[in-house]
Amino acid sequence: MRIVVLRLGHRIQRDQRITTHVGLTARAFGAEGMLLDSDDTGIEKSLSEVAQRWGGSFYVKRVANWKNEIRKWKEDGGKVLHLTMYGINLPDVINEVVYHDLLIVIGAEKVPPEIYELCDWNVAVGNQPHSEVAALAVVLDRLFNVSGKDPLRSSFGGGEIEIVPKKRGKEVRDI
Repeated sequence: MRIVVLRLGHRIQRDQRITTHVGLTARAFGAEGMLLDSDDTGIEKSLSEVAQRWGGSFYVKRVANWKNEIRKWKEDGGKVLHLTMYGINLPDVINEVVYHDLLIVIGAEKVPPEIYELCDWNVAVGNQPHSEVAALAVVLDRLFNVSGKDPLRSSFGGGEIEIVPKKRGKEVRDI
């Protein structure tokens, strides 16, 4: 199962912190990369530096046309899951979506209405307003747990530093 996140509607002046957190969460919870519907080079640079320093092969790719990215993903046999509080509740579809390569769409601002038609699933992590970062974390955790993988125990490899898990205190080791 491959997972890539498509961040729609990123506004450079307003959404930098949240979009960075979407990328950090996607990386930490097992996604292979993030497509960014924006020309924000700062997000791309920041997340690339994290991957270099902490390891793994997570990527950020800026895209000019999100509709083309969705079409390409589907042409390659993948499915598209849109995270929205208006969708079907996650527990009701988790066993259906887990067996596909997924492009997970997360909006920053109000998404265009056509996104609801273009996606294979519109999925809610609860039907209340909350953070898209939290929703992504829950979805990725559930997807990987159902598939038998645990991203919270993954080793990223290839980084410059790593945390040594400890009951008390902090230890960061240079690699």
